[in-house]
Amino acid sequence: QVQLVESGGGLVQPGGSLRLSCAASGFTFSSYYMSWVRQAPGKGLEWVSDISSGGGRTSYTDSVKGRFTISRDNAKNTLYLQMNSLKPEDTALYYCARGSLRWVGVLRRDDYWGQGTQVTVSS
Repeated sequence: QVQLVESGGGLVQPGGSLRLSCAASGFTFSSYYMSWVRQAPGKGLEWVSDISSGGGRTSYTDSVKGRFTISRDNAKNTLYLQMNSLKPEDTALYYCARGSLRWVGVLRRDDYWGQGTQVTVSS
């Protein structure tokens, strides 16, 4: 019943930008922290960013600070990740997920995650 559908990924050159979107349904979106998590090829899951239910608090992993911006539009039940100055090491499958996952040591995909959208940064 819970659905999280990511979109906006694609192939970009280093230094380029993308905006990812996550359309949520099946739960009260405005009541939850939301997170972005990514998985690079051959790597484990890495928490990227999260945002409080009202959008007033945001957090980022160090490697994306200053380049990525998380936001949300609760009226549209949509989460966003603006990705600027992209680097090859940002190449990954990006998932949105319900909850604040900043301090979760072992990330595990569950029913409150989307299917992911692929971001590839390459020249």
